[in-house]
Order: sequence, then C-alpha cells, then structure tokens
Amino acid sequence: MTKIAVVAFGGNALLRSNEVGTIEQQEKNTLETCEQLIPIIERGFELVITHGNGPQVGNILLRNEAGNKEYKIPKMPLDICVADSQGGIGYMIERQMRNALNNLHVEKNVVAVITEVLVDINDPAFQNPTKPIGPYYIKEEADLLSKANDWIFKEDARKRGWRRVVASPTPIKVMNNEVIRDLVDHGHIVIGAGGGGIPVYWHSDTGYLEAIEAVVDKDLASALLAKEIGAEKFYIITDVPKAFINYNKPNQQALDHLSVGDAKKLYEAGEFGSGSMGPKILAAIEFVENGGKEAIITSEEELQKENCGTRITL
Repeated sequence: MTKIAVVAFGGNALLRSNEVGTIEQQEKNTLETCEQLIPIIERGFELVITHGNGPQVGNILLRNEAGNKEYKIPKMPLDICVADSQGGIGYMIERQMRNALNNLHVEKNVVAVITEVLVDINDPAFQNPTKPIGPYYIKEEADLLSKANDWIFKEDARKRGWRRVVASPTPIKVMNNEVIRDLVDHGHIVIGAGGGGIPVYWHSDTGYLEAIEAVVDKDLASALLAKEIGAEKFYIITDVPKAFINYNKPNQQALDHLSVGDAKKLYEAGEFGSGSMGPKILAAIEFVENGGKEAIITSEEELQKENCGTRITL
C-alpha cells in the first residue's frame, strides 16, 4: 500500500521576510526547502506538495492594475490570477525539486497540477468577507473601485490604507484528487492545491461550473486533499520549529505532542493566533479527525529529524 505524506509549504519556503522577492531569491529558497524533503522520501513516503501564494498573487494583482491603467490591458479576475500563481510557483517548485533529487541521485518524476477547489455558494463566509487581497488604496480610490466593481474594502489594521476583501469559504472537495492519487500511486511527486486552490461552485439548476472571487485557506485545503488521497502524514511547514502556548511571552512553552482533544481545547482558548498558528492547528485537527495518522507542524530545517515539530494525533 502506498504511504503518502502531504507537505504544505508556508510562505517562508519561497520568500523570506527580509527579502523583496526576486526570482533568484525565490528559487534559492525553494531549492533549499525541497532538499529538506528528501529524508521523507527516504523513509518510504510518496510526496504531495502544496503551497501558499500570498505575495506572488499580490504581485499579479498589482500588475493587473498597472497594466490596465497604463496600457488598457483588460483586468483578469481573481481566479485567473490564482491559476497564474499556481502555474508559476508550481513550475518553480517542480524544477527545484528535480534539482534536489538529482543532487542526491534520486530518480522521481515531478508534476504540477492546476487545482480547483469546490466550495458552497451558500457558505456563510460570503456574507462576511475578511480576506484582504491586492494593493492598498486611499479611501477615495477604494470608494470609486467599490462602486465600479461592486467590491468590498476594509481599512488595514495598521492604517496603511484600504484593501479589497473577499470571502474565505470552507473547501468541500479538491477537484482532481483522484488524478493526484493516481499519480502518487505511480511514484510521482505531485504539486497541487496551490494557494488553497481556485474556488469554484456548481450551479444547482444548470450544472455549470463557475469560479467565484474568494480565497480558500491553504492549510485547510491541504488537509482536505491529504484526507481525500489517504495520506498517512500531513506536514505543515512554517517559520518556527514547533507550535507554542504563551507565544512570545516569558513563559512560552513549545509543544511536542498534542492529542486532538488537547489541540481543540488550546485552540478554543485562543492560544493560537487567528492570522498565524490558528489555521495550522485547525487544519491539523481536521486531518487527524478524518482518518490521518499524524499531523506535524514544524520548520523546514527540522524536517531532517524523524520526530520533529509539534505532532498531533488522536
């Protein structure tokens, strides 16, 4: 039986916080992260890699705006921008994963899959958009864009300007999950569900599949894909070696192992930030509760260790 590990790259895997994001920087970081995955393969696991796309799709949206303003190039909707980022990042990971394998004389095929994720058009998230995307605007610009495009804007908490916000619905199904599983069963490394996937929904009356302006949480989409393809392990790569309680306080404490029950209690007590560790803990809980053996939250540098990170099990 195929042993599968899903590895969800965090933003740090492609772009460090002190970098501007040149392709040279991103490729170097990606290669270093891919090299850290080799021990997982050596332990007998087939790999599926997922990834974030926040900075990259943000740049695509900026190019959208600049091209439209300067050259009257028609703007592309968010789903096309996410697909663009999946293609570009997927290609970058694919090539650097091949380099990492080649450096260690490991023979594997690597393929990136443009991935849609099914959502419910009646998801309550559509009534309360919270996910910021795109550039910052002054209030007057935001008001004009809101009227012209029926967009919703909210002021940034750090007073840097106004940004468009979209819904972040719960993923229901990762499209092409059977294709991904088939590729993995044949020994190929697959890159999919980039940026949480491209949100789509079925029209109940016509059966037409349509995209919708939204952003799915990448860790929740990754956990769903891991469940759907029968993964045994789910790694969530972030910029800290473990999850902590009392994080950044004098009494902070690293967590080596959590049961799902304990993880839920700490999550509900607000121990994990909603914009940082919270979604990762929630994704880990979702994976283990739905048949996964173990979810691991750690940094890429720790992947060399077999018992790295914060490990969540039943």
